[in-house]
Amino acid sequence: MGQIRYDTIQKLASCRVAGVCEIGAGAPVPEGVLHAKDPQVFLEDPAIDAVVICTPNDLLAPLTVKALQAGKHVFCEKPPGRNMRELNTMIEAEKSSGRKLMFGFNHRHHESMLHTKKLINSGEYGKILWMRGRYGKSVDEKFFANWRSKKAIAGGGIFLDQGIHMLDLFLMFCGDFDEVHAYVSNLYWKLDIEDNVFAIFRNKQGQVASLHSTMTQWRHIFSLEIFLERGYITINGLKTSSNTYGDEEMTIAQNRTMPPAAMWTQEENITFHTDYSWEKEMNVFIDSVRRQRPVPAGNTQDALKLMRLVEQVYKNR
Repeated sequence: MGQIRYDTIQKLASCRVAGVCEIGAGAPVPEGVLHAKDPQVFLEDPAIDAVVICTPNDLLAPLTVKALQAGKHVFCEKPPGRNMRELNTMIEAEKSSGRKLMFGFNHRHHESMLHTKKLINSGEYGKILWMRGRYGKSVDEKFFANWRSKKAIAGGGIFLDQGIHMLDLFLMFCGDFDEVHAYVSNLYWKLDIEDNVFAIFRNKQGQVASLHSTMTQWRHIFSLEIFLERGYITINGLKTSSNTYGDEEMTIAQNRTMPPAAMWTQEENITFHTDYSWEKEMNVFIDSVRRQRPVPAGNTQDALKLMRLVEQVYKNR
């Protein structure tokens, strides 16, 4: 993720990378860019306005707090801490520092999601009735050596690592949820983290969203279905650099016949061929810093809603 964020910033004319902190055997740091193994080097540099934190989950909160206390604006990778306690330390540091804090949820900035949000907001298809999301990936025994397989470091399994993106999209479209019912299982990999989460969320408006987050799918899958009063929107596949989720294909229902013979008679199909989410997301952060505007998405209020629901899901371990 650090490499992706670095490459993204290098494309933007509005800022530049001053330095990279890498303690491991990461990608070579280009000439002219300061390289340090101690993040304090950058936190003490008055010429640096903001830091981007892309570390294992156990380091996200402490580094974010240190950076905010040092007067830096912070873009922090998801999740917003391993739990609510860690998130609260970051929120307190944000309040006392007066700096900007944004969490990285790039899925909100995919072309299909932005188009979906526009359609929902238009009211053309009525209100959302229910949503269904599936997000999974295939892993093998090599996953055991990854920090993501260690609960002490990661804080959780596939749900906190990947399913959290789908939950964030649910919140993007429905605002919030009040009820949570979930099953958290580990039937196959037998690690101290979950390999599947089956969760259902409902809000006061009666809108229901079901989520399946899995790493026993045996193939990568992304599928989001949104059913509204007068139509539906589905997104299958997600455009990524590795293309492991296939093409990002959206289907939109244009109209339907009258019940009881309800059948979809016309659909619009759109394929999004390029992933602009990283650039769009980083531009949101930079614009918030430069113009001293509130962070519009990925802010701490979004994170609070998200992590509150995450903790309720994990109560069902």
